[in-house]
Amino acid sequence: MGVADLADYPWDAVAPYAARARSHPDGLVDLSIGSPVDPTPDVIGDALRAATDAHAYPQTVGTPALRAAIAGWYARRRGVPGLTPENVLPTVGSKELVALLPLLLGLGPGDVVVHPRAAYPTYEVGARLVGATPFASDDPAEWPAATKLVWVNSPGNPDGRILDVDALRAAVARARELGAVLASDECYAELGWDAPWDTEPVPSALDPRVTDGDLRGILSVYSLSKQSNLAGYRAAFLAGDPAVVARLLTARKHLGLMLPLPVQAAMAAALDDDAHVAAQRELYRRRREVLKPAAEAAGFHIDGSEGGLYLWATEGRDAWESLGRLADLGILAGPGHFYGTHFPQHVRLSLTATDERIVAAAARLRAVSVLQD
Repeated sequence: MGVADLADYPWDAVAPYAARARSHPDGLVDLSIGSPVDPTPDVIGDALRAATDAHAYPQTVGTPALRAAIAGWYARRRGVPGLTPENVLPTVGSKELVALLPLLLGLGPGDVVVHPRAAYPTYEVGARLVGATPFASDDPAEWPAATKLVWVNSPGNPDGRILDVDALRAAVARARELGAVLASDECYAELGWDAPWDTEPVPSALDPRVTDGDLRGILSVYSLSKQSNLAGYRAAFLAGDPAVVARLLTARKHLGLMLPLPVQAAMAAALDDDAHVAAQRELYRRRREVLKPAAEAAGFHIDGSEGGLYLWATEGRDAWESLGRLADLGILAGPGHFYGTHFPQHVRLSLTATDERIVAAAARLRAVSVLQD
């Protein structure tokens, strides 16, 4: 299978619902795609502007300052001490890495790529791109012998599910038993909401409580798009087993997968500053506290959603019907059909809208609840 064989981009199917929602007298509230709407913090923009004299090719491996910032951030924010530059590698956003990791690891026909049951579709796309078999499962006991790559995602997209230390240990143990690489997509890790994650850090797959100090076969993947409003910068990185990192670095050098030097400077500044992350987290917390009870009042049950940027909601009908109902309220959501075959009655509601638009969505949902009463 090649790129030309991939299915049509799924979000094109949402266009009619978007048009329907835009006709609302008070305008569209777009809760479909988790694209940040808040400003990029000044500390990051200042670092970018100061690094615009970027006349030479950047190094794929990243600048020493960026690699030190990544390692320092893991120690300070994720409870993962002792990483060195050999453990880390910047990437051109996280989506390209998710899509290309099976290729970069040399997977192909006959190999299995495991991913969560409720899953960001790019995990499956990456498997199919190289002719590998995607396998949706949250139970390590189900993972087949041919598994060569395991994706876990915590907090999950779309369902906000968080894996605790025991769950991560079980996943790592099974991946090692199979001889597979375990890649943990952790890009929402600063956004834990429900107890205990409102006060405790969301654990990383690199956490010593998970690994017992052995990083063999484990990668953590992270993006600054959410916590730092850097989606437009394509700013992400991975960390973990130095042997796997070295393999990926060699492949990425051949493919020219390198971050622009000004973006690397901006990333280092973002990783060294915790204040803007705390402020952004507070914005999302407040938006969640407005939207979640309003959705529940309108008849939606919220499943999971203990962390991350989304509400994983169902009203017990097909997601396309729910999408239509929401579109009549001027609200655009994402259908559960896009995240695998297991959740056809769920929709994903993003918290990435302005305060004013979140309040507007909540008011429309509550008006429906009054009519239902």
